Amino acid sequence: MSIDLNTIWFILIAVLFTGFFFLEGFDFGVGILLPFIAKDDQERRVVINTIGPHWDGNEVWLLTAGGAIFAAFPNWYATLFSGFYLALFVILVAMILRGVAFEFRSKDDNPRWRKTWDYALFIGSFLPALLWGVAFANIVRGVPIDESMTFTGNFFTLLNPYSLLGGVVTLTLFILHGGLFLTMKVEGVILDRAKAVVSRIRMVVVVVVLLFVGYSYFETTLFEGFTIVQGIGLVVAVAALLGAAALIYQKKFGLAFIGTGLTIIGVVLFLFGGLFPRVMPSSLGAEFDLTIYNASSSPYTLQVMTIVALIFVPLVLLYQGWSYWVFRKRVTVDSHLEY
Repeated sequence: MSIDLNTIWFILIAVLFTGFFFLEGFDFGVGILLPFIAKDDQERRVVINTIGPHWDGNEVWLLTAGGAIFAAFPNWYATLFSGFYLALFVILVAMILRGVAFEFRSKDDNPRWRKTWDYALFIGSFLPALLWGVAFANIVRGVPIDESMTFTGNFFTLLNPYSLLGGVVTLTLFILHGGLFLTMKVEGVILDRAKAVVSRIRMVVVVVVLLFVGYSYFETTLFEGFTIVQGIGLVVAVAALLGAAALIYQKKFGLAFIGTGLTIIGVVLFLFGGLFPRVMPSSLGAEFDLTIYNASSSPYTLQVMTIVALIFVPLVLLYQGWSYWVFRKRVTVDSHLEY
């Protein structure tokens, strides 16, 4: 059975968000943990340098996903960014603040200056980690969209118990993911603190994720017409998270990091698999749902974009893989600390 270009671009956008949440997820987690596991300027520089060479490259996945939505599904882009405008604006400002913090922190030795940017890095990591979960939980739950593909709710429409739980899921999962990343990148007392954090939070994440899955059964249509793709995603997410929790208990932190990464992949697979062929369900009625067909660009546009993606996506993957290989070693106080 052939797959049309609309489906291919839906899958590609899912892959892009998966890459973003996997890579930027541990970036966010490290930024959130910064004030808690690094007690002086030297330690904070070590922690920041674990993600310093990668954070901007990781954000490219989000920019590409946003660009793909804009070009492949313009009606989805218009409805999403108008309806979720304030939440996405806060995410954008927070991520800009975070990027500035990386660049400005080391420009002055004044302790107050550096502490200010450390808190900016914390806030710029905390807010996106929370709000991305809120946004995606609202998408799969459904929001009020009328016959003209217009979002008819307001900011407070998005602040419902289910979406807030989704925010807690991404927040805690990214913290665990970031803590495990640090166990592979630091040494000494910082490593001990990172191990302590992931040991404390592991079961919290398990409980929150299981609650979210159970709540999804009552609040969404994800379990109606349950597909093999969803089943694979759900099994992978739950099994990998339980496995990660067990591996942390056994102090196998590197394998546990793979487990949280697979959890993120499984969650995205479960959510996107449950959406398909919709991109934004309408709470006003299924006839108002945005799908990969009524929200898409012309076939010619999708064809051109497919050719461009086939050329440039492999190049981006090769470059990012090379970047992680070059900076694969642990960061210590004796390393060249740039940030």
